[in-house]
Amino acid sequence: MSDDPFVAHRGLLFTVAYEMLGSAADAEDVVQETWLRWAARTEQRDQDEVHDPRAYLVRTVTRQALNRLRTLARRREEYVGEWLPEPLLTTPDVAADVELAESVSLAMLTVLETLTPTERAVFVLREVFDVPYEEIAAAVDKSPAAVRQIGHRARSHVAARRPRVAVDRREQRAVLERFLVALQGGDVQALMDVLAPDVVLIADGGGFAQAARVPIRGAMRIATFLRHFPRYAADTQLRTIWINAAPALRMDGPDPVGTSTISMVVEDGRITRLYAVRNPHKLGRIAEATDLTRRPAPERA
Repeated sequence: MSDDPFVAHRGLLFTVAYEMLGSAADAEDVVQETWLRWAARTEQRDQDEVHDPRAYLVRTVTRQALNRLRTLARRREEYVGEWLPEPLLTTPDVAADVELAESVSLAMLTVLETLTPTERAVFVLREVFDVPYEEIAAAVDKSPAAVRQIGHRARSHVAARRPRVAVDRREQRAVLERFLVALQGGDVQALMDVLAPDVVLIADGGGFAQAARVPIRGAMRIATFLRHFPRYAADTQLRTIWINAAPALRMDGPDPVGTSTISMVVEDGRITRLYAVRNPHKLGRIAEATDLTRRPAPERA
């Protein structure tokens, strides 16, 4: 492991911040702020007073993320259209950690947006990273008893809104391929067959790219909306990639297609949610894979 605890835990700290904020850019800022505080301890030579560097760093990144969440509230209220989390290109092996993969999915991050900042922090630290209640209490400035109550409330809230069925990645890829074929052919019936009757399409253009500003609901409406895709297909590249630890689509083409990612939730062999991120300011992390992890860096040889 790296001799510097911050370097060893940097991937973990970014993952915590990203799950709390849903934004890679803001997560990087929070990790940088955490580094500055850690570096200040180096200059003051009081790092030796930190008995558990991991706990200290997680506590610091949590506090910084909470501060950032509160300042972001107004920005998101003024956002043009629907707001979706920033998608990240990931490697297939991230999906091997099933709990981590579920927690960073766009579907879960969207659910976490409905929690209060403190509820989100408690849920992420406890349910994803298994941080002890006493450490969480120190991070969010609450008593352990209060943290337990907040955690119970957050779990109930998330359980009522999260996807109901855990899907095998091979099944999700198969459904994705069916959707891709139907989309490229503009085949309304094939689209209807792969979409659940109550499917919802949420698009995020942020006012910078053409996108539906309200969710589109129902298989027929979405299939009708998507059937026009073939008119742009000749100049558009579609490929499957891994976004937030799950198979997804990347689309690149001239205006009005532009660049976007399309992620999905699959239940019982059909798509129940489609998340299309088209805001160019949110697509800076789909060219190079991001290392999401719940563990410190491995020891050096």
